[in-house]
Amino acid sequence: MTVTLTTAQAPGRPAHRDGNVLRWLGAYTASTIGDSVYYMALAWAAARTGSASQTGLVLAVGSIPRAVLLLGGGVLADRFGPRRVVVASDTARCLVILGLAGVLLLTSPTVWMLIAVALVFGAADALFLPAVGALPPRLTAASQLARVQGMRGLATRTATVVGAPLGGVAVALGGPVLAFAAAGVLFALSLPLLLAVRMSPLPAEAQDGSAAEPAGTAWRELADGLRHIRRHPLLGPLMLVVAVTELGFVGPLNLGLILLSEERGWGASGMGWVVAAFGIGAGASALLLTVRGRVPRAGLVMCLTVLVGALAIAALAYAPSVPLAAGVALLIGLFVGLGGALCGALTQTAADPAYLGRVTSVSTLFTHALAPLSYPVTGAAVALWGTGPVFVASATLCAAGVVTGLFLAPLRRAELPG
Repeated sequence: MTVTLTTAQAPGRPAHRDGNVLRWLGAYTASTIGDSVYYMALAWAAARTGSASQTGLVLAVGSIPRAVLLLGGGVLADRFGPRRVVVASDTARCLVILGLAGVLLLTSPTVWMLIAVALVFGAADALFLPAVGALPPRLTAASQLARVQGMRGLATRTATVVGAPLGGVAVALGGPVLAFAAAGVLFALSLPLLLAVRMSPLPAEAQDGSAAEPAGTAWRELADGLRHIRRHPLLGPLMLVVAVTELGFVGPLNLGLILLSEERGWGASGMGWVVAAFGIGAGASALLLTVRGRVPRAGLVMCLTVLVGALAIAALAYAPSVPLAAGVALLIGLFVGLGGALCGALTQTAADPAYLGRVTSVSTLFTHALAPLSYPVTGAAVALWGTGPVFVASATLCAAGVVTGLFLAPLRRAELPG
């Protein structure tokens, strides 16, 4: 599949040496670390304020506006430009969190106050996530998008490693007030970097030669974006694979791993080693893609690496010790991380830039909103049949999605730009 580049997108310096990309990466890293600190502060404040069930409600309620508004966030990113939407949503998050920190200097938190903040934050996230995914093609050449996905993966892993301890230290030193203030400052730090990023203009026409003009109302624009995915020879198969594989991966790698650790008596420390190994594997795959910049036969490699990751998930439930489980988790992180980054790069190069916000919102809906709905199913299934059969069933579902992708020639033969 070929991608037509504008003059502004012509190949130049590698993304990891491009100051424009690095400014975006710095902004994204600061904002993602701020996310981690925010969630740590919210969880701590909720646990100190309400009961266990109320704490769960506070942590879960933010996912409601995220799920409901994600597709609309993609429409806004395409209509107004992704940088404007990212800056607006980051500004909203900054003001809300700093405002909460100021209020908590004067009064104690209440459950309803925290629920209101979580709802507003979730709504801002619904705007932020599609827009931030639509930014890279406007920052660098199409040939650098795989490298950018690797850099983004490294930033995400850095935020995971740095954010939670930073939030914990802030809570220990100054309670939720200091932690919320630290999160707000991190969001504020990302804003000048985002404003300094140079944006390439959109192509005048879509890749198929038809003009990509706004369709009128938001509903019509959303329908137009969904139609673009459905009719596209590569995007349709990609979204299908993303939807099915995420349903297979999310349950075992989140709730299932906790239940496996309890079943085996590994405890929190054992689970921590397994999670850390997964993070190391995912970070290694991101570093590999950052250094190489391109993987030949990307569609085929994406499917095969995710298939290996699915097999490793099935094996994880039968690992007899923490070191072996950590080794399997490292392989899962390595292969699934590489497959996910290639999927992101293929999506960004295949989608017409005028539709990229809406395309990103659909893939994000599967990964951040719909797939977590499998948690209750995973928990109930483990209670009935144990971790082994559930992990195998989840891995089978994931493998089925990948094998379907292998039978679809446009995905199997997809290449990244040279």
